[in-house]
Amino acid sequence: MSTGADLLRGPSAAAESVHRALLERGATCAAAESLTGGLVGAHLTAVPGASATFRGGAVTYATDTKASLLGVPRDLLADSGAVHPDVAEHMALGVRRLLEADYGVAVTGVAGPEPQDGQPVGTVYAAVALPGGGSAVRLFRFTGDRAGIRYRTVEGALALLDSAVRGEVAGNIPI
Repeated sequence: MSTGADLLRGPSAAAESVHRALLERGATCAAAESLTGGLVGAHLTAVPGASATFRGGAVTYATDTKASLLGVPRDLLADSGAVHPDVAEHMALGVRRLLEADYGVAVTGVAGPEPQDGQPVGTVYAAVALPGGGSAVRLFRFTGDRAGIRYRTVEGALALLDSAVRGEVAGNIPI
């Protein structure tokens, strides 16, 4: 498992793989984050040369910022809460549009210590918005403490993004 100190030693293998895949395709990505609070962006920018592939990110930790910055429908947030696959999808699409990237990756979930929106601790949705307008969403159910859940979320989101960039993920896949 990665830790904050690991970032000081260098980028994760997952972040390096995403960077290589994006470079090979001349593509860029952007990140929208909730429970990770900027860790996806931190991992991506730990890769030397990341400015060629990473456009930036939006940390939308508060529920209302998901709507105001990323265009997540307010009625979706009111009806389903922030921890929902459709919220993750809208976040990914919103950050892709906002930062004019080829791919958008997003994460929303419950790191703990308490459940949120009727979802247990460890419930995480990651989504990738694809260049053609499609998207892919994955559900993760992590166990462990808050820090562990957040870092496993980063690795899961980066793996999903890497697969999408490499063409191994088709749009609108079931969770």
